[in-house]
Amino acid sequence: MSKFLIACLGNIGSEYEQTRHNIGFKIADELALAAETQFTQDRLAFRCELKVKGRVIVVIKPTTYMNLSGKALNYWMQAEKIKTEHVLIVTDDIALPFGTLRIKPKGSDGGHNGLKSIQETLGTDIYARLRFGVGSNFSKGRQVDYVLGQWNADELTTLNERIKLASEMAKAFCSIGLQLTMTNYNNK
Repeated sequence: MSKFLIACLGNIGSEYEQTRHNIGFKIADELALAAETQFTQDRLAFRCELKVKGRVIVVIKPTTYMNLSGKALNYWMQAEKIKTEHVLIVTDDIALPFGTLRIKPKGSDGGHNGLKSIQETLGTDIYARLRFGVGSNFSKGRQVDYVLGQWNADELTTLNERIKLASEMAKAFCSIGLQLTMTNYNNK
């Protein structure tokens, strides 16, 4: 049976819960909810497991904070014996308009500290990532305030439907593969 790891990035703590930077955690929660399972606190992450079309999917929400996401990812890849090809990173992206979803096989960290940590840990930028666009509606030098800020009223109207679609994309990655997922979902 094939095993996959979906690492959904965010920061622990109630002060971060509703922020743009924590969209990965929101998508993880949707995956668990749809599978009728719950997260338990484990080493370096909250973890749950689900099955989709004969595949075991381990979903983690790292407790290392964003800047050390690679540490949690590396631990769970080793513990679960999961190769990089079966790993999907779910993260926020200011380079994409709000609600835009893109899955791709590689790329730079784009200044994202979570991705930077992962790339340093893996020693490569070749790993699948699902990027959730949070937009870039901030003035110069205010990027941190923006990503650590809460969703505005307009964003909240469609946020849940975009989270549901992102969770479907994550499951598709595990069941039909990266290329078909890109074809089927990247323009939705």
